Amino acid sequence: MLNYVVAVAAAYLVGAIPMGLIVVWSIGKKDIRTFGSGRTGGTNAMRAAGPVAGLLTGLGDILKGVAAVYMARLLVPGDSVMEALCAVMSVVGHNWPIYLGFRGGAGTGPNIGAAIALWPISAAVLIPLVPLCIVVTGYASVASTLTSLAILVIFILRAIFAHQPLTYVGYATATLIFVAIALIPNYRRLIAGTERIVGPRSKMAQLSK
Repeated sequence: MLNYVVAVAAAYLVGAIPMGLIVVWSIGKKDIRTFGSGRTGGTNAMRAAGPVAGLLTGLGDILKGVAAVYMARLLVPGDSVMEALCAVMSVVGHNWPIYLGFRGGAGTGPNIGAAIALWPISAAVLIPLVPLCIVVTGYASVASTLTSLAILVIFILRAIFAHQPLTYVGYATATLIFVAIALIPNYRRLIAGTERIVGPRSKMAQLSK
């Protein structure tokens, strides 16, 4: 029982590490929370300190999700329920980190990392999906939502055709919900037409003014 508790708590605490805050401060001595959305994820890190900061933050956030799943495997080997639960907790920690007053990111990075740890081949779809969605739509919130949906579809298909544990579908469903909750303000801005545009479409919008 102690291993179960430690695994869940460790997954949350690792997920809660504010990679964006650390990276942006290290590169530019800036507080990421004073820029853009105030979130600590890769998109806001890019706004605050450039593409390198965004990339490093994204990679760090992905590794948090990977680490959470492997902690479950280390402490409670062979338990798919714990793998799924720790994967979810990495997203919860990222979105609502205890270190920063429960204000973090939207969960996309650790969600991708957890999915890759659960099925490594998913990296071939998920890693290029985020930049592709941003290039096409110009909205990071849309990219995050579509990525979470893609993760759910992947694990539903894996459960049907490859007999992967249904608990992984539960993980993907829960993280889709938590990502959506974190993005509620963004959805409201999308409806109002005031959502921030990022990536190439942002530059195009500036040139057209």
